[in-house]
Amino acid sequence: MILSILDTDLYKFSSSNAYFQLYPLAEGTFKFHDRSGEVYDASFLEAMKAEIARLGELRLEAAEFDYVTRRIRYIPRNYWEWLSGFHFDPGKIEVWLDEEGHLQMEVTDLLYKVTLYEVPLLAITAELRNRFKGVAADEATALRILESKLEIANAHQLLFSEFGTRRRFSSALHEKVVAALKANCPKWCAGTSNVYFAMKYGMTPIGTFPHEWVMFHSGVFGYKRANYLSLEDWIKVYDGALGTALMDTFTTASFLRTLTMKQAKLLDGFRQDSGDEKVVGDMTIARLEEFGIDPRSKVIVFSNALTFPKYKEVSDYFRGRIKVSAGIGTNLTCDPGIPGYKPANIVMKLSRCRMSAKDPWEKVIKISDDTGKHMGDDLEFSIAAHELHL
Repeated sequence: MILSILDTDLYKFSSSNAYFQLYPLAEGTFKFHDRSGEVYDASFLEAMKAEIARLGELRLEAAEFDYVTRRIRYIPRNYWEWLSGFHFDPGKIEVWLDEEGHLQMEVTDLLYKVTLYEVPLLAITAELRNRFKGVAADEATALRILESKLEIANAHQLLFSEFGTRRRFSSALHEKVVAALKANCPKWCAGTSNVYFAMKYGMTPIGTFPHEWVMFHSGVFGYKRANYLSLEDWIKVYDGALGTALMDTFTTASFLRTLTMKQAKLLDGFRQDSGDEKVVGDMTIARLEEFGIDPRSKVIVFSNALTFPKYKEVSDYFRGRIKVSAGIGTNLTCDPGIPGYKPANIVMKLSRCRMSAKDPWEKVIKISDDTGKHMGDDLEFSIAAHELHL
């Protein structure tokens, strides 16, 4: 189900490298959460454990090492040399069913290692779920549906990237989708977040940093300056590369409040992953104008469960005001042409962290612009809400 150690999102490697360079002793735990609360049985659990064992067999191949060192130059060679010796450790992955049959999963390790587990484990879970339910993709119908989506992108010049690894229907359907994007939408599909498919199909690997990067900073430095310090550290590592900032770890309003003029001028743009696209975009434009920055020089990447018709509406709203792009995931890679089918609604987030093994564990949370995407401990929510004036 996982085709390569590169069969994951680019931001997993950029985040891993940032920990590797700045916080090599930091540790963390990633915890799985199924928002839909689906129920499984012992046979599913055994199949999950078998796929996890296969995950441990993956290594970075010589051709892959050559690709990433040539193509992803903003991540230094010493990181890729380390990755050449890395392998997933199935023994670190705790997976079980609770009394109600809900899947539970946790992984704990050094952060530059443990961050790499998230996307493969989610992709395995999503694909196994479909097999467990006895659902098979109707590939011919799925590709016809995809063609109709790409017609909208081509007709209305909608720039987007494919972001669908974590909740894809299957690795096989994902690859067919990427091949179709390459063939049928070469001008408006900017690339894919999946590094393996970017390599295989000659596309641009796309990504910057995730919520976990800001959550880690909140755990070890506190909520008040987590957004600011996480951006400063990102700049320290990448020196202006990978310059799209995720805004909604502790609400977009909180992010924009601590954003500095220096950061705003250096960034290429911002990613909206929750909340109302128009509201978030208007807030971002207003903040840029406060700094005297022309919003038309920046881009907003919308990535909150977008469909192409919705993206067209958002694009029309901001036309001439700020550049727009989109990261479209599940709508591309988990639309298998089956009437009534609902994709998995699963996430795996950082739940605790510490600066080193000598330090106490700190719980971390996420306060999204959508209440359904909140994650974490109730006490931490009250602390964060107080400190961030939410």
